[in-house]
Amino acid sequence: MKKQFQAKLIRWIAEDNLIRFYHLSQWRKARAMQMKIDNNECQVCKAEGKHTPAEMVHHIQHVRDNPMLVLVIENLLSLCNVCHNKEHPEKLLLNQKKFTNEERW
Repeated sequence: MKKQFQAKLIRWIAEDNLIRFYHLSQWRKARAMQMKIDNNECQVCKAEGKHTPAEMVHHIQHVRDNPMLVLVIENLLSLCNVCHNKEHPEKLLLNQKKFTNEERW
């Protein structure tokens, strides 16, 4: 990985702006390659004997935890949305609406 790319990625992590990484052509190529390797199937469902189309590619070691592996094929796994949400339950909690009214009946 080039030092310039690595520096950008670390800066985006610090700024909580990883969406920029997911728009890069390098990520799109790595994602497409992993989907092709996995035959566009969710690998968790496949291991359970089910056939479910993959909808995304998951980083086994998360980007924030190990930015050096963001484009390494061995660190990627094709998943359906349900299985990906199981891998990231913290993201589901962020999307829940919080009760804002002071009065509770």
